[in-house]
Parts: sequence; structure tokens; C-alpha cells
Amino acid sequence: MLPTRAAVLLFADEPGGLLAGVGARSDIRIFHYRGHQVEHGPVPNLMRAPKTVSGPLIVQIERAHAYVMELLAEGLVLAASGFKTAHRYPERVIKEAITNAVVHRDYRLNRDVQIRVFDNRIEVESPGLFPGNIKPGTIAQAGSFARNPLIARNLREFPVPPNVDAGEGVRMMFAEMRANNLYPPMYRETTATAQPSVTVTLLNEERPPMWEQVSDWIDRNGPIGNSDLCAIAGVDTLKASKMLKRWVEQGVLFADPERGKRNMVYFKPAPADGGSDLPDLFSNDVDNNGGNK
Repeated sequence: MLPTRAAVLLFADEPGGLLAGVGARSDIRIFHYRGHQVEHGPVPNLMRAPKTVSGPLIVQIERAHAYVMELLAEGLVLAASGFKTAHRYPERVIKEAITNAVVHRDYRLNRDVQIRVFDNRIEVESPGLFPGNIKPGTIAQAGSFARNPLIARNLREFPVPPNVDAGEGVRMMFAEMRANNLYPPMYRETTATAQPSVTVTLLNEERPPMWEQVSDWIDRNGPIGNSDLCAIAGVDTLKASKMLKRWVEQGVLFADPERGKRNMVYFKPAPADGGSDLPDLFSNDVDNNGGNK
């Protein structure tokens, strides 16, 4: 009798080593970058060597969460000013993002979960696309859908479970970020790569009160232009341009590539339509859904 893949992930000392034999991975890689972007060149802008977190899934979640909190506690020294960045992320949100990446990733793919810490954001990238009918634009309302129910059900039974498995974790993330006056979590699917993935971005940026009005206006009316923002915010053209530029830099708005500068409009990230025709995680439905193997 062979153990299920879920049993290996939950209880083996080194599940990553075992999965490597079938061309898959299960570890977490953590990268700590200086600045706002990854700089590709002879000298990478890493603050320290990348960290690999392995072991049973319950151990991975705890160790990755603790390591990320350690990085955030240290802060980042800004070269120009000498001041340290103050990180304002709610700890519950960080742990939920890591837990979701581990619980809901596709364990047949040959790629690790990646956590990237910048001085203005955290990105948690999970191999595989959204399961079910969830899309980036609907996840706040849809909540979670267990790609790997056997893993989710067993993790919640540990003495100190990382998940409640009640479908409320994503909604909690949105509520906590809002309560701390931060931008909501931003999700995106990446399909134009060898290994598809879902990334959630947590911005270390205070959400201005005006953003709520702008976001709601776009939801009701479509792309927003400079004149629209002037009317909504009661500001002049120059101020509106600066606000729109800042939101583009943060990734919460995108400029319409088909418009010229004089009549430019901006829209929020659109839900991706990419799906996956891959079967569910485990080798068969009985295994995946907690049968008697």
C-alpha cells in the first residue's frame, strides 16, 4: 500500500524530496529584495541569500510565517534618507496568504511557492491557477474553494491549525487590510509562463480615502479619465494626473494602451480568463477527496 500524495505532504519529514522523484516540488522559497523591483544583472538586489523552507506542510507554514515576520521586523533602510520602512501589514493577513498558497497550490507542478518581500509590498506566488470558478476579480466575494480538500481537512485538525477551513480566510484578508487603511489584496493569474500561477500582492501603502470613491466609480462607469477624477475629487488637472500616476505605479490602475496621452483613461486590473484543463491535484478522485487509500 502506497501513501497518498496528501499523506506525504502532511506527514513526511521531507515531502519535497519524495515529490522530486515524480517531477514535482512542495517547498517554499523566500526572497528579500532591496527596492521595489527585481533587478536582473550580475549583482542581484537581494538583501540576503534566498531562504528555502521545507518539511511537512504544517511546519512550512509556521516557519515561513515566522521568517517573513522576522524580515519585516528588521525593516529596510532607504539609501537616500537613511530611514527604515515601517511595515504595516496585519500579521493575520500575511499568515493567511501563506497558508492559502500552501493549501491550494497545484502539487503536480515542478515549482515551489515563492514569497517575495520588497520595501513597498509582499508577493506570495502559488503554483497553479484558481480552482473552480474563482477569478481574480471575484475572489473577494467568492471566498475560497479547496483544490486539495484532503489537505485542508487534515490541516485544520492539528492542535494549532493554520486554517479554519470555513471559507472565510480571503474575506478576512480584505477586511483586515481595509481596517488598517491599506489597499485590498490584489490577485492575478499568470498563464503565459511554463508553470501557471496565482499571485497575491499586499501593498505596504496607506489607502487614501479618495481611492474608495474612485474604485466604486470605475466599477459603476468603466475606465476613468483625468477630467472624471477632477470632478470626483475636486482637484485640478495637475493634481489628478499625479494621483493617477501614483495609482499606476502601485499597480491598482492600468493605463489604456490604445489611448493617446491627451485622452488617456485608466482601469482596474481585469479578471483573467485563463483557466486550466489539468485534472485535480491527486492521481484520482478518490485520492483527492479523502477516500480510503
